[in-house]
Amino acid sequence: MTDEHKPHDDNGHEAGQDHDAGQGHDDHAARTAAPATGPDEHGDAPIQVDGGQSDGGHDDHAVPAAHEDDAPAPAAALEDHGPAAAVHEDHGPDASATEAPTRNAQGVDDPTAHDVLPVVAAGAAVAAAGVTAASSGPPVWSDSGDAPFEDINTTPVYGRSSGSKKRKSSGGSSNEGMEIFKTIFFALLIALVLRVLLFQPFTIPSASMEPNLYEGDYIVVSKWSYGYSKHSIPFSPPLFNGRISLPLVSHEPRRGDIAVFKLPRDNSTDYIKRLIGLPGDRIQMIDNVLFINGTAVRDVEISRQDVQNMYGTQMTIQMRETLPEGRQINVQDWGPGNISDNTPVFEVPAGHYFMIGDNRDNSQDSRYDQSVGVGYVPAENLIGKAEIILFSWKPGASFWNPISWFTKVELSRFFTRLE
Repeated sequence: MTDEHKPHDDNGHEAGQDHDAGQGHDDHAARTAAPATGPDEHGDAPIQVDGGQSDGGHDDHAVPAAHEDDAPAPAAALEDHGPAAAVHEDHGPDASATEAPTRNAQGVDDPTAHDVLPVVAAGAAVAAAGVTAASSGPPVWSDSGDAPFEDINTTPVYGRSSGSKKRKSSGGSSNEGMEIFKTIFFALLIALVLRVLLFQPFTIPSASMEPNLYEGDYIVVSKWSYGYSKHSIPFSPPLFNGRISLPLVSHEPRRGDIAVFKLPRDNSTDYIKRLIGLPGDRIQMIDNVLFINGTAVRDVEISRQDVQNMYGTQMTIQMRETLPEGRQINVQDWGPGNISDNTPVFEVPAGHYFMIGDNRDNSQDSRYDQSVGVGYVPAENLIGKAEIILFSWKPGASFWNPISWFTKVELSRFFTRLE
């Protein structure tokens, strides 16, 4: 017969057992039903019932410790009672704990304990049922957001965030594309402003300006020197007529300047020549000598040499001329007998300029009628003044042949200032 079915006397003692043994059994029942009052060293609360005092010691399974005068509880008692009913998931409150009389410290039945034990046991049963329901039912979301992620049946957080990242990534790509577009736009805008207001590069395509400019020279023209006209803007839009000068920066074209201009007969082809005649001047060539306003321009021979060209071997003469204002320029002549060695008098009209190539016998310039040459150049057609040779390559260099960039380069002409 187990301890639960043994007869008791009026004072709650088991038949055939001493008082201490019965008290140990009652203590065990009381411990299994009484609430915890405070943590012990293991974090578990010692179990106490009103009117009874435990010794405060128990193991991790909440098994009550034996009275200090008693022998250890038999294994059968542990099997019958097991862990405290209040935290057991499979069983309700221990019926024997609720039915067994509880005694106070003097060994007398405590009548109040009979009222407390059922309430405590019922509360423990409700708590156990709540634990069971919480473990088996669906999770309940709280306002604190502490629901476990593993129980969520909806899209996981990383799944939702990946969509937002994709959208953000897509927006980032769009923003990056816009930044590239703005960079290109502003770069082109800056290049346009520089080209219109400051500088414009040109490549020399022929030998008409030798010995100062050779075919393959890459020059830079200042746009502010003569002010601005519609030809200063790409494609020459008809925005205004005449020229707009900048105070303290622009000036009238000067005799001896190397100027770039639009060919008058089409207003689109870029030409480069030496400005010799100003508005109102009279220009003429007599026996290979230049006359300005009836006065011969003084020249000095520098050198002679035979040159191979498309016409065979010809002697070239390089001379230094001194213009009326004292400016000196180098020119090249192929000797007497050429068609341009003798010309009529050219009277330069107002608002126009007279241009001649430095290679006097190999230049289609203002000495020829506008239908076949240049004729008089309107002031509006001037683009700017040639300032410097930036780079230079010999004839035969090609952009599509990178090897020629190195084999045809003319390093000695780099950054040569033009006179």
